Amino acid sequence: MSTHTSPAPHTAPATTDSRSDRARSSRAAAKRADLVARACRLIESSDTAPSLDTLAAQAAMSPFHFHRVFKSETGLTPKAYATAYRARRLQQELNTADGTVTDAIYEAGFQSSSRFYETSRQVLGMRAKEYRAGGTGAVIHFAVGQSSLGAILVAQSQRGICAILLGDNPDRLVRDLQDQFPKAELIGADPGFEQLVAQVVGFIEAPGIGLNLPLDVRGTAFQQRVWQALRDIPPGKTASYADIAARIGAPTAARAVAQACAANALAVAIPCHRVVRRDGGLSGYRWGVARKRELLQREAQMDRTDAAQALP
Repeated sequence: MSTHTSPAPHTAPATTDSRSDRARSSRAAAKRADLVARACRLIESSDTAPSLDTLAAQAAMSPFHFHRVFKSETGLTPKAYATAYRARRLQQELNTADGTVTDAIYEAGFQSSSRFYETSRQVLGMRAKEYRAGGTGAVIHFAVGQSSLGAILVAQSQRGICAILLGDNPDRLVRDLQDQFPKAELIGADPGFEQLVAQVVGFIEAPGIGLNLPLDVRGTAFQQRVWQALRDIPPGKTASYADIAARIGAPTAARAVAQACAANALAVAIPCHRVVRRDGGLSGYRWGVARKRELLQREAQMDRTDAAQALP
């Protein structure tokens, strides 16, 4: 009598479960991104900023959970996103509208002109009338010097250093500053101010001396969070764009971090040269990859020297 042995049941490879998990995770991430995108469109299309409860209800989430998801996806809270969006609209209105500044403020979605004026410097970097006039009324001192990295321009507003520009052509740097503030009163060749340029040049040549200067940092709320994270990277160290995104609580915003680095107008003071690709390779740098490499090499050498001196 023959014995029939049933075949062993088929067992799916272990990788099947992992692929399934990845697929579920991908679908969940896509759903979160879609919900947040819808919330962003609602914020942008509303005359007044929707409340957190309204946004959460649209996403079928609790306010607490929605707030956490929105910040994780965009790097901003819903309130900060609404403020940043209105700031962009205001900039467009001030640049294109024929009406009054007050009209532009209301067209941009600010419901209280008095509340706007309380925070206008944080939103625009200067008063609304100054912004519309291309910097009219603003006094900016500047000077151009030379360093081992080429030409350098340092500019200072009433609030602090507003530009540190690097390049090969000094005249081009001055034109860049004029483009940024076309109607500001630009004052150059001030002997006293040139001492400040010398201080910045000294920092470039020897990063270990530090740079303790007041800064006039102009950017969106997200950009400012990125720039602050960059300033927290010690000389001689680097971080990836993904690292910075994670540090500011926006782990999916690595590309936006790269864009914020590219928008930085304060070379070395806000050290975007310390941000590299995930594999450690050098990516684009507003002032040129060669300058980025040289700055990193100098800081690494300083770090090695400090470590050697610390040995018993």
